[in-house]
Amino acid sequence: MPTAAARVVLVTGVSRFLGARVASTLQADPGIERVIGVDTVPPTTPLGRTEFVRVDIRTPSIAKVIASAGVDTVVHLSLVTAQSVPRPKVKELNVIGTMQLLAACQRSPDMRKLVVRSSAAVYGSSPMDPAVFTERDEPVEAPAHGYAKDAVEVEGYVRGLQRRRSDLTVSVLRFVNFLGPGVDSPLTRYLRMPVVPTVLGFDPRLQFVHEDDGIEVLRRMTVEDHPGTFNVAGDGVLLLSQALRRAGRPFVPMPAQSLSVLGDMGRRFAGQTGFSPELLRLLMYGRVVDTSRLVAELSWRPKHSTEAAFAEFLSAHGMGQPGPLGLLERLGSALIRH
Repeated sequence: MPTAAARVVLVTGVSRFLGARVASTLQADPGIERVIGVDTVPPTTPLGRTEFVRVDIRTPSIAKVIASAGVDTVVHLSLVTAQSVPRPKVKELNVIGTMQLLAACQRSPDMRKLVVRSSAAVYGSSPMDPAVFTERDEPVEAPAHGYAKDAVEVEGYVRGLQRRRSDLTVSVLRFVNFLGPGVDSPLTRYLRMPVVPTVLGFDPRLQFVHEDDGIEVLRRMTVEDHPGTFNVAGDGVLLLSQALRRAGRPFVPMPAQSLSVLGDMGRRFAGQTGFSPELLRLLMYGRVVDTSRLVAELSWRPKHSTEAAFAEFLSAHGMGQPGPLGLLERLGSALIRH
């Protein structure tokens, strides 16, 4: 398929970490004439030649921005995961905002490409899950709460746009949890708690994607044509118990129902409003995705494995003074790789 060059790119959520980094990466591409970043609040860091427009994508104003600038490529990154924001507002931002954005894309004759940040959370987490999810797999138990449910709805609206505008190149990226020096998320705050509660009887498998690898995937999808839905993750997995030992964090197993009453601890130590239902299910059943479709499509592999992304996260936050067991785990992993 011939590549339609992205000349005028609009990035949503540009005042947040991921949006700012993606905009910075795209603006360095000499083939891109303009990068327009939109958000509801001004960015806290300089955006270089990226043009900032303060606009709420939940309003029809986003259509005016797309039309007036002749935007041909939209990179939608503004899905909100924060538990500190009231749930009704998060749903509005994620679902209503996406609906307005997609409606604007549909009406614009200049639009050629849409890249959407989604989440592997669309697969849910259940005791009946397959060992590894491919993009063709449906969730055993559809997400019924929070951000995961929002991501499912967002993907549904994206499919609707594809039916109405079959001329568009649409890439949907199902990212596992980001890790890296600049990432702040419910999971990173959980992992940084001084004493980490875990669910008694469960030791879930986890995957991470390093922020640099995630941004490279978004860049490639923007400047090249790769239509379809793709899982994005670093190679390999870590058990939660392995991760916590390597982080040097003491952990306390407790019944699942007890974690739901730890809101005060979450607010004090991790900046959370408690443990959301989707985070609790992840901490019980985990989730692993297959990335072979992405690797084949891009002829590329992430530079950081799940293990390496976690190690860099620990280093950036001054964590990780493993005892003998943690050192043995790392030695074992190194021997397996080589």
